[in-house]
Amino acid sequence: MKRQNIQPEALAKRIVGGHVVYSHVVVVEGRRMIFISGQVARDRQGNVVGKGDMRAQLRQVGENVKAAVEAAGATLGDLVKTNTYVTDMEEFFKHVDVRMEYFGAALPTSTTVEVSKLAHPDFMVEVEAIAVVD
Repeated sequence: MKRQNIQPEALAKRIVGGHVVYSHVVVVEGRRMIFISGQVARDRQGNVVGKGDMRAQLRQVGENVKAAVEAAGATLGDLVKTNTYVTDMEEFFKHVDVRMEYFGAALPTSTTVEVSKLAHPDFMVEVEAIAVVD
């Protein structure tokens, strides 16, 4: 698979905590696309993880995305797009380091949106993703 991350000179790079947090463009020439549904802070038994703790929820969501992408025979490095929904944008940006642990290697394109609520009142973050592999 041929993959190219592009940061066009005409577009500003979003840097938080010293990290470029996403690519503006990812070009992929590959054979298989993997679509991962919105992952929330639920453990294997379906329990909410990190009630009221954005950092803990981001970590659980990262682990869930990792498990999903690996189940499809890919890695976090194969991610090309994430959509992130948060209930508190300011709180979310305090924990960019956790996001970078999971998505930094791929530097996928990314959209982050603040929403009034998610599917359960205790959820603070949800991430859906797309990966591409040979």
